[in-house]
Amino acid sequence: MNRSLKNVKTLIGLFFTVSFVLFGYFGKNEMMNETDSRNATMVSDTQKEVMSTKKIAITFDDGPHPVYTPMLLDGLKERGIHATFFLLGESAQNYPDLVKRIQEEGHLIGNHTFHHTDLKNADTVLLHQEVVKTNEVIEKITGQTPQYIRPPFGSHKDSLEEQTGMLVVLWNIDPLDWCSEDAAGIVRQIEKNAKDNGIILMHDSYKTSVMAALTAIDDLQKEGYEFVTVDEILFE
Repeated sequence: MNRSLKNVKTLIGLFFTVSFVLFGYFGKNEMMNETDSRNATMVSDTQKEVMSTKKIAITFDDGPHPVYTPMLLDGLKERGIHATFFLLGESAQNYPDLVKRIQEEGHLIGNHTFHHTDLKNADTVLLHQEVVKTNEVIEKITGQTPQYIRPPFGSHKDSLEEQTGMLVVLWNIDPLDWCSEDAAGIVRQIEKNAKDNGIILMHDSYKTSVMAALTAIDDLQKEGYEFVTVDEILFE
């Protein structure tokens, strides 16, 4: 009887020992799996965050154009993209409905002078004729005065910002779309030079430029680029 009782106690002790070992093993594995899962989630979130920080702005000069600007706006709207338009005062005056549409669809509007005039040696009179007059035209249509100016050819005096009270916006990606009818070639130049905080110079007065812009947008979005207006690049 005593021997049987002793054997029972031994079996009970062995049962608890094995149970403890198995619990520790599987419990440890479960904790490791949970930790690995959390780490994987953190890595995934980090990758998403890194991708989302690649910002780029696409800008269009010389518009609005009665044919190609609507084509461009349709494509941007379809993709949910906001761009920056540096408008000529003369064109804005001729096509006020397009200027209004640009504003209503969430794009940023800037000044590109009234007649596409080189401002390198502009005096006060010329600045008024080209810059102030353009601001007045745009303000009359949109109710807002442009805060940004892109001088034609990128040519301007160092004092232009002080003289106009506006911020000069140039570019760091130039596919030379204005002198090419090769849309695929323009796309290659954009994508070859794309970079974080890049500002792309384009023109919405050519069909090939519009086609190239929309293709490049599609491709760069797949690479993780977020398209923003230039103010988000300048004041990041």
